[in-house]
Amino acid sequence: MSTREAILTAAQRHLTRHPAASMADLAAAAGVGRATVHRHFAGRDELLGELGARSLDRWEHTLDHAGGTGVGPAATADAEQLRACLDDLMTRYVADSDDFGFALTDTFLLGSAEHSARAQALFEREVAFYEAAQRAGVLRDDVPAVWIGHAVYGLLVAAREALRLGDVPRRGLDRLVLTTVLQGGAA
Repeated sequence: MSTREAILTAAQRHLTRHPAASMADLAAAAGVGRATVHRHFAGRDELLGELGARSLDRWEHTLDHAGGTGVGPAATADAEQLRACLDDLMTRYVADSDDFGFALTDTFLLGSAEHSARAQALFEREVAFYEAAQRAGVLRDDVPAVWIGHAVYGLLVAAREALRLGDVPRRGLDRLVLTTVLQGGAA
């Protein structure tokens, strides 16, 4: 693994646990000096920009591969396949938030026009999947599909924070997120 790759890998893990980490903190997490980090990245914004692009790449990859059929409105109309895809999607999302959880709430990334445009396109694709799941009876259809998308986002932020604070164990967290999506707070 190259030094640049090692810095990126360490930074994404460290930022998920410590979102306000300084460049010095990120250098220490990578086992290199600040000067080495600055040889590869002019500053925090450049480092975050690359990590943000990687998080969007992962989101796109997850949408492409969830459930073996990929997520899309035309992927299938079969309720069983959509349910399996939803299950796999939530499992992948929780795993993705283990790696890129900081990107869910980082103000630099959320304020980037480039990242925001791409995130919006991916979100629309995800919402189209939720609409297909609603039509098939997998998800409730008495709420807008876009609300389900926002609720999933909120659950992923909550899952990241609950893990970071030690409030929930990692084991079974994907199931907890999925059942919350499917059943909400119902008894």
